[in-house]
Amino acid sequence: MNIVCVEPLGISEAKFEELKAEFASQGHAFTYYMDRREDAGTLVDRMHDAHIAVISNIPLPATVLGQCPDLKYLSVAFTGLDHIDQAYCHEHGVQVQNAAGYSTVAVSELAVGLMLDLLRLITALDAVTRAGQGRGAFLGRELHGKTVGVVGTGAIGTATIRLLKAFGCKVLAYNRTRHHEVEGLGAIYTDLDTLMRESDLVTLHLPLTAETRHLISRERLALMKPTALLVNTARGPVVDIPALAEALAEGRLAGAAVDVYEQEPPLPSGHPLLAAPNCICLPHVGFATREAFDIRAGIVFDHVRAYLASIK
Repeated sequence: MNIVCVEPLGISEAKFEELKAEFASQGHAFTYYMDRREDAGTLVDRMHDAHIAVISNIPLPATVLGQCPDLKYLSVAFTGLDHIDQAYCHEHGVQVQNAAGYSTVAVSELAVGLMLDLLRLITALDAVTRAGQGRGAFLGRELHGKTVGVVGTGAIGTATIRLLKAFGCKVLAYNRTRHHEVEGLGAIYTDLDTLMRESDLVTLHLPLTAETRHLISRERLALMKPTALLVNTARGPVVDIPALAEALAEGRLAGAAVDVYEQEPPLPSGHPLLAAPNCICLPHVGFATREAFDIRAGIVFDHVRAYLASIK
């Protein structure tokens, strides 16, 4: 089998050489690349004769996949799969497997970190200090005692709830199905509109599906308290982003912190959130920690090994 790792995935060249030797000992070719390229031409050049490909969140549309006729298996070094044309894969018998769970701690910690940043004005006050100014009238707020709405109670949402309870928060939760573990942590399930109305902070931990696209709509943003804060480390299109920018600009929402957008950063200069007040914008880094990348590398190549074993 011809195995191709399309991008470096935070793996050292020495580790890649170990993997190359391992797969060669089993009669397989292994090619890896130490640079990340997202253009279709390069992706086709790298994958056109691959039987197995490893890739993270680089988009793989049918126009690219259609030029890889030997492809049988995709080991995706990412939790979500919305960047891959799964309809094409299903139609052409390409098995797709994600790396669920590798960034649970990383994303949940970032979500809580962004809440603290919004409440204590950490980013804003850094700029004030660098401008030669003092505290002035700045006054922060504490996370302790706040009501936090957690939208989506899968692994990351549940991990976030654990952290929030340690901070002394009241947690409201919304999910399509209720989980006993979440209730055991002391979170209270409710409907989404009630959660939006009653929460001091709302944090999103949903996959992007047809049902969740713009789930946080203009109408639901309007339900939030004007003092409330929104954190999105899930998927950009879960939120109506222009409506969020308008709510911030008009003072109908106190602040937001966003790590995900309709597209992967860099964002165009005219993106509405870049000009929105009290909005922290990160370049999609929730999953990106040394620890998470080490876990991810183990998962994706264990998946490759399991696939190879399954076709013997």
